[in-house]
Amino acid sequence: MGQQGEDIAAQYLKEKGYRILARNFRYKAFGELDIVAEKRGKIIFAEVKTLRLALLAQGKPFQPEDQITLKKEKQLRKMAQIFLSANHLPLDTPHQIDIIAVEIDGVGNVSDIRRHENAIEDAY
Repeated sequence: MGQQGEDIAAQYLKEKGYRILARNFRYKAFGELDIVAEKRGKIIFAEVKTLRLALLAQGKPFQPEDQITLKKEKQLRKMAQIFLSANHLPLDTPHQIDIIAVEIDGVGNVSDIRRHENAIEDAY
């Protein structure tokens, strides 16, 4: 399910004019960035959260912000810096960390996509 949500989110960003720079960028044991995209010189690090609507029917509310712990926020900030450094980009390159929530219905169709821009602050 996670891969499907990431594919949907990547397509969503492409349709909004973003160029995908990386998918599932990993660095040793530090973690992973789901999607790295760029538009007009600004880098977007996107954390994707996917939910099947059947879980909502069972009374399990889904708020993407609630799924990101303080530990995950710190990890995403660190991974953003690692990505910039690994790609020889200045650490003050304009960037932000977004959360993209993808809801999928019972037959696998996209029900909703919500993008929370700059959801994790302290990024340039």
